[in-house]
Amino acid sequence: MAERRTVFLMYHELQTPGRVLCLDEPGYVRYAVRFADFRQQVELLSREGRRGLSVGEALQFREQQPGVAFTFDDGSETDLLFAAPVLREFGFGATFYLTAGFLGKPGYMNAAQVRELGSLGFEIGSHSMTHAYLTDLDDKQLRYEVVESKLQLEQIAGRSVEHFSCPGGRSDERVVRMAREAGYRSVATSRIHTNAQGTNRFALGRVAVMQATSLTAFRDLCQGRGLWKLDVEVQLRKAAQRLLGNSAYDRLRSSLLRKL
Repeated sequence: MAERRTVFLMYHELQTPGRVLCLDEPGYVRYAVRFADFRQQVELLSREGRRGLSVGEALQFREQQPGVAFTFDDGSETDLLFAAPVLREFGFGATFYLTAGFLGKPGYMNAAQVRELGSLGFEIGSHSMTHAYLTDLDDKQLRYEVVESKLQLEQIAGRSVEHFSCPGGRSDERVVRMAREAGYRSVATSRIHTNAQGTNRFALGRVAVMQATSLTAFRDLCQGRGLWKLDVEVQLRKAAQRLLGNSAYDRLRSSLLRKL
């Protein structure tokens, strides 16, 4: 019998009419899925008999109807105001990876909203303290991002924070070691692959849902079709990041995207 494999979807802020996004940088905007599209995606999965899972649920790999894991990065206010109601309507779970240092800033959830999100049954994870690229940091800075964010989020949410996602997908052995020492049960990256029982839980793959992702393309993502092509693109970008350095790469990418 083939090993059950699960796609972990990665979302960011949802774009809604009349609401200004947290950032207007082109590299950020392309990750902002329109709310109407998000609802269509959830409806599609429900019609096709797929379940929406949190990371904790998905990692149990129980024999049940097919599912996909919903994850959201950063902690935008749209997580609570728009994503959560739709997910609850269809009985879907999700994990919201919050950047602790963003909480309370314009466009992001505050402490009370984080507690409300948790009280609705959704899983709270950490997306670091300040959204720094972890592989650029020394040990003291890394500990602040990985360990302190966990402690602060647990204090705010009043519950255990067991799952971590790396800003920009940047991870290495030091990041994994720090996450293990902090007590996390998993680390999510931006490497594109499905996850199974035998997958390293400190190197989970995720697939980004983009503003330009069509409903047909979304169906293919959820079924794991063509992920290798997307991963080739990601690995080429990572090679450029290593060659140029994270800061120089981001400046070049922003410049190119503004010209499109």
